[in-house]
Amino acid sequence: VQLQASGGGLVQAGGSLRLSCVASGRIFSNNGMGWFRRAPGKEREFVAAMSWNGSNTRYLDSVKGRFTISRDNAKNTVYLQMNSLTPEDTAVYYCAAGRTAFSATIETYYRVWGQGTLVTVSS
Repeated sequence: VQLQASGGGLVQAGGSLRLSCVASGRIFSNNGMGWFRRAPGKEREFVAAMSWNGSNTRYLDSVKGRFTISRDNAKNTVYLQMNSLTPEDTAVYYCAAGRTAFSATIETYYRVWGQGTLVTVSS
């Protein structure tokens, strides 16, 4: 079982990026999925999460209204659309698969992690 994140890159402040995370194996369609990030010199933090069917979503307060999590279970893919990016959003972004069908904000809930994709926002 693996998660492969992609879509990171360098973008100017105010710009947008869409991250993708593709899951292999029988882990995706019945599991809540989440995005986390680790900024330079900081602890990893929760960013967004979605339940297995998309009915429940959670966001870090600082990204509400700017980031949108979505998923396509037919493609085993979860997305993170990031708009109005600021330099404070610079981080390595990780996707993760939860232990159950629900969404959650805590790291210990997630049992499989992707390798991370770097997002750099220039001012």
